Amino acid sequence: MALEMRQQLKLTQQLVMTPQLQQAIKLLQLSRLELQEVVQQELDENPVLDEILEMEEPKEPDTLELSERESAPLQEEESFQELKVNEETIREMDWDSFMEGYNYSSGEQYNDDDDDRPSFENMLTKKGTLFDHLIWQLNLGKFTSEETRVGAEVIGNIDEDGYFRASFADVASVCGVDEEFVGEILTKIQDFDPMGVGARDLRECLLIQVRLLEMDGTVVESIIRDHLKDLETRNYRQICRTLGVEIKDILLASRIIAGMDPKPGRLFLQDDIQYISADIFVYKVGEEYVVTLNEDGLPTLRINPLYLSEGKLGSQSDQKTESYINDKTRSALWLIKSIQQRQRTIYKTAKSIVKFQREFFDKGIVHLKPLVLRDVADDIGMHESTISRVTSNKYMQTPQGLFELKYFFNSGIATGDGDYIASESVKNKIKEILEAEDLRKPYSDQRLAELLAKDNVSIARRTVTKYREMLRIGSSSERKRLH
Repeated sequence: MALEMRQQLKLTQQLVMTPQLQQAIKLLQLSRLELQEVVQQELDENPVLDEILEMEEPKEPDTLELSERESAPLQEEESFQELKVNEETIREMDWDSFMEGYNYSSGEQYNDDDDDRPSFENMLTKKGTLFDHLIWQLNLGKFTSEETRVGAEVIGNIDEDGYFRASFADVASVCGVDEEFVGEILTKIQDFDPMGVGARDLRECLLIQVRLLEMDGTVVESIIRDHLKDLETRNYRQICRTLGVEIKDILLASRIIAGMDPKPGRLFLQDDIQYISADIFVYKVGEEYVVTLNEDGLPTLRINPLYLSEGKLGSQSDQKTESYINDKTRSALWLIKSIQQRQRTIYKTAKSIVKFQREFFDKGIVHLKPLVLRDVADDIGMHESTISRVTSNKYMQTPQGLFELKYFFNSGIATGDGDYIASESVKNKIKEILEAEDLRKPYSDQRLAELLAKDNVSIARRTVTKYREMLRIGSSSERKRLH
């Protein structure tokens, strides 16, 4: 059979991801705070895009009144009288309001409704870092210039948890000294505050704290030095047999060790608390639930009227300027349309979730139903991928608390009567059982599966283990207490 090349016309349809469509998809999966940043960036870059400010329009001054003022300036000066301050005037002043509007740091007074008032958060002192704290102690100590130089290099290799993460050879090579000298400097730094700083592992960190607490030679030191693994698994009887002490001494020593800090540097962490801002609010009005979107901070956008008129100038403006304005206008219109479509999609998705999870909103987590993305997608007539993007990084404030939208989507576990229960409800049951257990005889995962079976929940032991680990709850040996 001969091979040949030839041209052939063929009509096909395919989905093309235009830049506008990519922008709409991107906006759909952003959280409200991220959307604010995108909108603000677009306002800065696109001169055609404008924000509608909710302000009262200033009244136009009366022409007659203005002309009278301009014609008689002397009369105003003659009618002006200087205010005389006496004791009665001082007593009548609202000093509480005056002091509330006074800024002690700058010596200036601000009105309560003044937007230029400096934020009190800007007056807070900055929290020092662990590096700064250690360098401060190094400079206060009686160290030679050579010791200070090597000590600064050692401190620079201490991580945020307070552990020394380099080798003596590396520091010695950088500073041009012996490894023994580096070890001596590290030993001195280990006496610094906080206790345990400069250690190379957990055992050394705890032993440093034992030394500084003057507990050398005690049961506490012996447990940390030789039986840390047994302490982790709470194998107290093995420790008793090895050390030849009573169980009460081991329990007392374990309490002391539990009070030590395994990460001494965490007191100086600079991580700020990130508060979650709800994207959706659900209120119960009568017997119905009302869904509202949180649009606080989202500006109302429009096309700047100035550029609309500029686009109509035609021949009065050059072709390059007109093309630029048209491109920016189309970009602004598409952004406004995409944001509106995003808000409508989020609202529809939230309404559908409320409909499916009505019993959860009424009675709590025990009544959470199994739900998948396809259920909501079929309900509002959209694709599963769209629902997945909508539920990403978005939170709903409900009468039961604040939840991520993805929280309402979970698999179902069969019950004894042929019904299904949500996996989150099973996790909650496991948590409640473990909170009420006897810590002297904690339940194994197999026993938890048997207890759940009594509650008509059919679940395997390995599934119980997976859910327990997802709840960050230790095994039975880790939960065991002898006292």
